[in-house]
Amino acid sequence: MELFFILFGALFSVLNPIGTVPIFVGLTQDYTKSERSRVSLQTSINVFIIMIISFFAGQYVLEFFGITISALRITGGLIIAGSGFSLLNGKFNKNRGINKQVEEDIQNRQSIALTPLAMPMLAGPGSISLLIAFYQEHQTTEEIIISSLAILAVSLLIYLVLRSANYLAKILGASGIVAISRIVGFLTIAIGIQYIISSILSIVRGI
Repeated sequence: MELFFILFGALFSVLNPIGTVPIFVGLTQDYTKSERSRVSLQTSINVFIIMIISFFAGQYVLEFFGITISALRITGGLIIAGSGFSLLNGKFNKNRGINKQVEEDIQNRQSIALTPLAMPMLAGPGSISLLIAFYQEHQTTEEIIISSLAILAVSLLIYLVLRSANYLAKILGASGIVAISRIVGFLTIAIGIQYIISSILSIVRGI
């Protein structure tokens, strides 16, 4: 169970579904309750598919491009830490690719479940690199099953958070969401830095 909670906690911090709540509310303000529920479900399914593919197929991408696991972990650590800094500074939307032009483009689309909600807002480079690196270190059958269950659990939690987005926005308010996002941002920075430290130590030991 320890492995489950480690991956679950890391993914939750990096994906930060709570920080997505005000964006989701804004993008779906003209939707009916059933439409918001449908988008929430589709988004969580898309996030699960993206993460599970990254988890299992990521190593082949690394091999194809000749990227070492240490290089991936350092890069992923920088991206994860960068996401954390953006949460602390209140610039999460901008760093996730959500700007005015993107928002205007969204209004002309039938569905927002895949882009921008599932990717890049939730399943972005940080979570993808985290999963690829995690798979490299946990490849036994039991570890793979536990990791897959953790990914599924995070996806289900994303569905519940988005499904309750309007209620959460009313209960927490703007200041509450900002406060939670900054706490998550602090934890995300710690995860990113830990990845970088572990990679550097691994390189030093190999010299």
